[in-house]
Parts: sequence; C-alpha cells; structure tokens
Amino acid sequence: MKILYAIQGTGNGHISRARDIIPILQLKGDVDILVSGTQADVELPYPIKYRFKGLSFIFGTKGNVDMVSTYRKSSLKKLYNEIKSLPVENYDLVINDFEPVSAWACKLKNIPCIGLSHQAAVINKKSPKSKKTDPIGKLILNNYAPVSFAYGFHFSAYDKNIFTPVIRTQIRIAVPQNKQHFTVYLPAYSEERIIAVLSKIQDVTWEVFSKHSLTAYTKNNVRIRPINNDAFIESMINCAGVLCGGGFETPAEALFLKKKLMVIPMKGQYEQQCNAAALETMGVPVIKSLKKKYLEQITDWTTGKLFIAVNYPDITQNIIDSIVQKHGHTSTNIKTLKGSSYSIKKIKNLSLGKVLQQAAG
Repeated sequence: MKILYAIQGTGNGHISRARDIIPILQLKGDVDILVSGTQADVELPYPIKYRFKGLSFIFGTKGNVDMVSTYRKSSLKKLYNEIKSLPVENYDLVINDFEPVSAWACKLKNIPCIGLSHQAAVINKKSPKSKKTDPIGKLILNNYAPVSFAYGFHFSAYDKNIFTPVIRTQIRIAVPQNKQHFTVYLPAYSEERIIAVLSKIQDVTWEVFSKHSLTAYTKNNVRIRPINNDAFIESMINCAGVLCGGGFETPAEALFLKKKLMVIPMKGQYEQQCNAAALETMGVPVIKSLKKKYLEQITDWTTGKLFIAVNYPDITQNIIDSIVQKHGHTSTNIKTLKGSSYSIKKIKNLSLGKVLQQAAG
C-alpha cells in the first residue's frame, strides 16, 4: 500500500506528532512524506519527498498573527501550481495533518483525504469554542485544508472521532524533576516584551525559547535561548511550570508531565482561542496577553501548587490501525468521491487568498 502523509510545517506541534506517527505508518506500507510551510523549528528525522511552500501564517511580535505579512508573503500562484502538480492519485491512502496542498489536490481530483489533526477536533461541534466571535478565523479553520473524513486530537475526547493527545516518546518516557525554573515559549512575542514583563518577577528564573534569537544570552533573571528541540524538552521536563501560547502540543505535554501550566492564546488566532477555552474548562489559568497588568496573576501562578491531572494513554498505534483498516484498502478507498470534481478555477474562487486579503485589511 502506498501512503502519502502530509504535514503542516507552520507549527512545531505537527512535526513533533509526526515523529511518532511515521514509524507506525511505515509498518503499514510505503510512506512518502510531504511537508509544507515555513515556520517550524523542529526537524523531521525522515526523508521528505515533497517540500512545498504551501501557505504559512506569520507570527507577529505583539502576541498576534501578522496577517499583513502572511498575505504579502503568500504566493497564491505558487500554491495553485503545487496543488496541480501533486500526484495524489498515485496513492492508496492520503493522511493529512492540516496541510493545504494535499488537501486541495485531493479535492481537485476527487480523491479521499483523511484528516488526522488537532484542527479536526477543534472544528468538531462538541469541542469547546471561544466565546469571542471570529468569523474570519472560523472560515480559515474550515477551509484551509478540507478533508473527506476527520479524526482529531484534543485535550479531552469530546466526541467519538476525537482522541487524547499524541505524547511524543521523549516526553512519555521522561522522569520529570523540578529544578525551579519556568519554561517559556511565546513565539508571537518579541524578546524585549517578554523580558520587560517577566523580569519584574525577580525571584523566578525564566528559560525563554525564542524564535527571534540565534544566540543565547541572559538579562536579569530571564535566560533567552534559541529554539532547539532537545534543549526545550530538557527544560520542560525539569521545570516548575510552563508559560506558553494557546497551541496544542506544548500544553498537552506540560499537562502530561504534571507541570503547572499557564497559557496566553495568540490574538487573531481562532484555534488558539478555542484551545484556551478548553483548557479553562479544565482549570488551567489563561491570561489575554503578556502585559504588566497581569503580573499579579502570573506571580500567583508561579507561587501556587495547582496542576491539572490528566490521563493521556499511548493509543497512537490503535488510532493508525483503525484508520488504515477503514480507509486503506482498495475495497473501501474508492478513488472518486460522489459529486462533481473541482476545477482549479473553483479552488481559486474558494481559496484563502480572499480571506487573507480581508483579514489583512
């Protein structure tokens, strides 16, 4: 069986999850890997057959997604050419982790696309949602990488096709300790903003992993470190708590390690707002932004002893087995879906280009 596993490369979480999924898929057949996007800092230790620019969302420096930069750096013509060129018809099974090129290529050629992502769970009607309305955010989340069948990962199994997180092996086998520092990952904030706020809490050592720095340095009680997968894992395993954005994998791993957790969801990022809503229902403290007015809440969190108990068993093998059994055989994986095929013109009309243009103002 020939399998195409397509991975979103905008965030580190997709790549981290893929590290554990790929070896299982390789037991099922010949696996080709596709990665699109440009924002990930974690490397994938497997050969990549297709590497596309895709469509990446650019992080800002004030806790936001920079929609203007995202739109300006998006080459929609290149995206359409990538979609047209991808031979998805050569595969018996296409598994998609919120990756737009393969999703729209399958849509174009009426080939089943199996979604296996966190975003599939966020979209699910039974998952917690942000109270703040965000029509553009919803539109992006629902149209960025359309799939035929959806399976998702979330902080809790909110529905029958939603599973608890894939905890990567390095975290699952770790023996957590508390060396009293706090691990920080806030890629949408500048180092200057992070230092200005966190240095005010002087009796705490902060280990900040920054997308914006190539060298390590220390200012007051804040240590700035470049992004490095192994160094970040070591810091998190040995920390007293984790302060991070409203992503998925890092909060899930912090909860698994029984670390104190506080999150600051990115502004203008609907998925992170929904993640924050889910974490709040679990008792995780959430603040709106990294500003000095939240210093008291951050300080109270650092001195408190609250952590959230979760049960995240290792069920990745079972999930992949089930998906391959349902969708990976020629008798069930019919090459054409019901309904008319999409033309590239129709894809352009439905593309995110217009949405991004509207969001960028």
